Amino acid sequence: MRRVVVFLALALVAESAGEWKVAVPDYAWSFPRDHWAHDGYRTEWWYFTGQLASEGDPERRFGYQFTLFRIGVVEQAPRLDSDWAATHAVMGHAAITDFRSKTHVFSEVLYREMPLLGSFGRYPETRIGWSRGPAGTSVLWTLDWNGEGFELAAEDARLEMGFRLETRAVKPSVFQGPNGFSRKSEAPGAASLYYSFTRLETSGDLTLEGERFRVGGESWMDKEFSSSHLGPDQIGWDWFSLQLDDGRELMLYLMRARDGTVDYARGTLVSRAGEPRYLGREAIALEPRQQWTSPESGARYPIGWRIRLEDEGLDLRVRALVDDQENRSALPGGVYYWEGAVSVTGPEGEPLGRGYVELTGYGEGSRPPV
Repeated sequence: MRRVVVFLALALVAESAGEWKVAVPDYAWSFPRDHWAHDGYRTEWWYFTGQLASEGDPERRFGYQFTLFRIGVVEQAPRLDSDWAATHAVMGHAAITDFRSKTHVFSEVLYREMPLLGSFGRYPETRIGWSRGPAGTSVLWTLDWNGEGFELAAEDARLEMGFRLETRAVKPSVFQGPNGFSRKSEAPGAASLYYSFTRLETSGDLTLEGERFRVGGESWMDKEFSSSHLGPDQIGWDWFSLQLDDGRELMLYLMRARDGTVDYARGTLVSRAGEPRYLGREAIALEPRQQWTSPESGARYPIGWRIRLEDEGLDLRVRALVDDQENRSALPGGVYYWEGAVSVTGPEGEPLGRGYVELTGYGEGSRPPV
C-alpha cells in the first residue's frame, strides 16, 4: 500500500478548497499509462525496496528503499501566470542499510512541483518523475520506465550515499485487491488504487560511505494513488512485502486503531505463476515477537513476527536484519517511521525468503495525515 508517509509534506501544504478524486472499485486501468502520474488525486507514490548483494563479494549485502511521492497542495492551480503556481509537491525518500555493519542511512528531498525543482512526466515520455537532489548534490533523483521495468537513481553527496539501479519485471504486475481497489477501513473513501511488481530483477551501482559497489538482486515495487488512506480512528499501519524462495510473494497490511489494536487487515498471496489470491482479515494471524525502542524518537516498534496463513500452509518467522532501520527526517516537522529489510524463516529456522516491512504511526505525534 504504500506507501509511506506523507507526514511532513502534508503537514506543510495547504488544505484544498475543492474536492479530490476518490478511489473507486471500477477504475478503468490502462498500462503502461498508469505507471505515470494521475491528476486529481491528492496522494500518489512509487515505492521500491529490495535486497542486493555486491557482485565482487556476495556476502556483502544491502537493503535499499526509494520512494517518490506526488503530494497535492491544491486541486486547481492558482490563477497566476507563473511556474511557481504549483498544485503539487515532490517528495523523495531514499535509504540504504548495510547488513554487515548494521548501519542505516536515510536521505530526503521535498520541493514544490515546478520546472527547476521537480516534476512528473506524461505518458509516453520515458521519465515518470524527477526532483533535484538534496542541498549540495548535483545529481537529480529520477524514475524512468524502460519498457521492461523501472530505472531509478538517488544520491546524497553530503551523506556519501546513493544508487543507480535498473530493474526488469520477472513476473507480471498484480492488483492488490480486486481490480486494484484496496480498502483500508470501513470508513467512506478510505481506499486506494494499488498494484505491485512483486519481483523485479535488479542491477546497478550502490554507494555507501563513499565506497561504490556493483550490485544485483531483487526488488519489489508498489504504486498507489488515492485521496484518503486512514479512517478517522486509525493511527497507522504495518505493511509487509515478502518474497518467498518457492516463487510466491506475500503482501499484508494491518491498519491500527488509536488504542493500538488492528481494526482492518488485508493481504495478497501471489502464486508462482503470478495469480493473486486475496486474503481477508480472518485468514491472517500475526503475532509480534520482538520489540525495539528508538533512542532517537522514543518510538517502540515490533521488529519480529510470527505470521500464519493456515489455509495456505504457511507458518513464517519474520525478523529485522538490522534493528535500527528508522527513517528520521532532518526537515522541520520531526517525521519518523520504520522501513526495514527482513529475513523470512520457518519454524525450525530454515530460510524461506526475504522482504521489507513498513511501520507507521508508532511514537508520539507520528500519525500519517492521509
